[in-house]
Amino acid sequence: MTEPIGRSPADMPPGGPIVHKPTSAGGLPPQAIPVRHYGRWISAVLVLGVLALIGTAFSKADVHWGVIPDYLSFETIVKGAANTLLITVLSMIVGVGLGVVLAVMRLSKNPVTSTVAWMYIYVFRGTPVLVQLLLWYNLALIIPVLNLGFYRDEMTNVMTPFLAALLGLGLNEAAYMAEICRAGIQSVDEGQTEASHALGLTTTQTMRRIVLPQAMRVIVPPTGNELINMLKTSSLAYTIQYPELLKAATDISSRTLAVMEMLFVASIWYLVLTSIFSVGQYYLERRFARGATRNLPPTPLQKVRANLTRLSHQERVA
Repeated sequence: MTEPIGRSPADMPPGGPIVHKPTSAGGLPPQAIPVRHYGRWISAVLVLGVLALIGTAFSKADVHWGVIPDYLSFETIVKGAANTLLITVLSMIVGVGLGVVLAVMRLSKNPVTSTVAWMYIYVFRGTPVLVQLLLWYNLALIIPVLNLGFYRDEMTNVMTPFLAALLGLGLNEAAYMAEICRAGIQSVDEGQTEASHALGLTTTQTMRRIVLPQAMRVIVPPTGNELINMLKTSSLAYTIQYPELLKAATDISSRTLAVMEMLFVASIWYLVLTSIFSVGQYYLERRFARGATRNLPPTPLQKVRANLTRLSHQERVA
């Protein structure tokens, strides 16, 4: 039986293409030698050199690194991180809930609802989040008294920094979530809707039981990214005096003059929170990928194990 002339990319060894030594006079079998990739080593040395320069610059900077671990567990900082987490989750709940409603309105055949949804998305996506936060916080300049008939109070008492941050972040996020949900709904084949209607399901039942569960595979990944982005965008709430993480850090730095130290403290907390959200997003995406792909994407532990196995194999071949 003759050997195949060519090799597929899947048959290639981890080290890349191989070079065959010619058969010796004694008839010894050829030895496979992986091709050396010198460019990889050169790029690795350059990257390590740049990282060393950055590390040296930071080590010589006038920063008291020893106080950073102490402030990480400072009561005000921990409370600010909790407020950041709270406003992020609540704003995302408002954004996702309203975004689904706007997406359905945008896809509606009713010209009034579709136009209203389009105008909402146009306005809230077209203006900066910071401007919207300031508008909500200073709403008392337009409406001094809130009078709902059954409730009446000064707008300055109603529009607290927390409520202004929730409205500013949540309503702005709803505009982006509406487009994400609309794309997810439109990704479902129209035959699914036609089949459900043929079975006697109403439009609402079709959307809730047939379309949305299938659209989640498209909606979940960008929604996770929006959640992480919301966590970082919530730092803008310090401009309206909401006591979130950045506000707590700047308050401490204004008293102690440890400006860079407190910014590093806030950055570490943001990295911890975004890392937690990233892991949750990954497993949520993996769950909704069931039934859509034959092989589920590997978990982080499986990726580490596969990389270690590949490295050990390359060392044995070398």
